Amino acid sequence: MTNSIEMSYTASPERYSSMQYRRCGRSGIDIPAITLGLWQNFGTETPFERIQEMAHYAFDQGICHFDLANNYGPEPGAAEENFGKLLTSSFKPYRDELFISTKAGYLMWPGPYGEWGSRKYLISSLDQSLKRMKLDYVDLFYTHRYDPRTPLDETLQALVDIVHQGKALYVGVSRYPKQAAVYAYNYLISHETPCLLFQDRYNIIDRNPEREDLVSLAGEAGAGFIPFSPLQQGLLSDRYLDGGIPSGSRMSKSGSLRPEILTQTMLEALRGLREIARGRGQTLAQMSLAWLLAKPHITSVLLGASSVKQLSEDLGALNNTTFSTEELAAIDQLSKPIQITDRV
Repeated sequence: MTNSIEMSYTASPERYSSMQYRRCGRSGIDIPAITLGLWQNFGTETPFERIQEMAHYAFDQGICHFDLANNYGPEPGAAEENFGKLLTSSFKPYRDELFISTKAGYLMWPGPYGEWGSRKYLISSLDQSLKRMKLDYVDLFYTHRYDPRTPLDETLQALVDIVHQGKALYVGVSRYPKQAAVYAYNYLISHETPCLLFQDRYNIIDRNPEREDLVSLAGEAGAGFIPFSPLQQGLLSDRYLDGGIPSGSRMSKSGSLRPEILTQTMLEALRGLREIARGRGQTLAQMSLAWLLAKPHITSVLLGASSVKQLSEDLGALNNTTFSTEELAAIDQLSKPIQITDRV
């Protein structure tokens, strides 16, 4: 141990023995059924030793896909900086085994060129991301959100040029309306830059019809689909089912998971879903992940974690991803009244 950073790390020789891997559409890329997202818990508020512990554990379990963005933290950029430390301290010998993605689209610096989808912003942001992560290239670069004020061709041509410059091997689109996503896919494929993955929020209680269409369209087009917030930021877990808000939980902080969502109707439905999960020998979180993985065209689920214990428990979803017709019908009946349809 040097400066509280583990300098000697040897990955488990069994790391690929139990993880499931799925093909991204019609590409040559397989990614793990569970992807580790570094949206929260990998920034300045988390001790690096814990970040390192979670990342090492994930890789030892066969999770070789790590998903980042320029603004992940807190503070913005901190998750990429910490990932750069991981590469320096322990992951460098395994770089060619890792599939690393990052994104640009949200606010990163002041002024008119610090967010959205302009060519200037996307290319500048990726250059900064590469420096923070100490990488020559990323495996996948996303446009993080649709920009209604920038010509879509400008955004997409920037992705094409980023691949041709060798700064990314593949590209993807995140949080795009269906029509724009279809246009993006066709533009990219026509410019010899296949769109590897579509990404959007999708889970048992957030089945926006347009996003459900997008899952199918991605598969039909030959791209993969990876949902983020598969547990609705912890709502699809046992954490809130007693009706309280635990200290330190996502809901206890000022952010995207608001306390007012925890209505009596929501609680009763979630408790019913938990009973279905118990009948399957799973936790509510495990069943929620398994439900996604059972769907055609879902390539991987993008999972966040705050501890090794949480990550270990959630990986139990892989033990049973088969559902009976009766289970699916019961899940639909309980979840239909509590669907979340906003874009948070």
